[in-house]
Amino acid sequence: MNFVAIDFETAKYSRESACSMGLVKFQNGKAVDTFYSLIRPPSLYIRPDFTEIHGLTVDDVRDAPKFADIWESDVRSFIGGFPLAAHNASFDMGVLLAVLDWYELDIPNLPYFCTCNLSRRTWPELKSHALTALAKKFNIHYNAHNALDDAMTCGKLVTMSAKKFGSANVAQLLSATGLKMGGLVK
Repeated sequence: MNFVAIDFETAKYSRESACSMGLVKFQNGKAVDTFYSLIRPPSLYIRPDFTEIHGLTVDDVRDAPKFADIWESDVRSFIGGFPLAAHNASFDMGVLLAVLDWYELDIPNLPYFCTCNLSRRTWPELKSHALTALAKKFNIHYNAHNALDDAMTCGKLVTMSAKKFGSANVAQLLSATGLKMGGLVK
């Protein structure tokens, strides 16, 4: 079970306003490496209501690298050839696409799948499939809306789902749940 779990936090509603990201690499179903970075958004502003959610302020990101500064050397090399997993993937993939577009970076062919959809197929009896609700249900202790903790929790859900279905890899897991891999496209 090899994949990279990804999560972004944003400074405001516009998707290119990423202010932090977390990545967790899973190999053979185990977390083997992590990457976390604060990100200086294109506009140095963080909505106060967003600060209330993720705790990040302008002072936290003022001296952080721009996404373009970490994309190739850190993020892209960390992901390698692994598929991405994100909870509510349309948001995180939308942020990734927006920051790549904002900085006029090439958009790679990155396959991804959504762990929120995966959790709905794996545990349909649950009332909520929000990351916080799933973490509470499965006793996963984490700091919600910290991009690295969110990514780690997302990855743990994938491994739990794979165990339930007896899946050895992502393709088997998606097949068992009737889900398909998405692809990052402009």
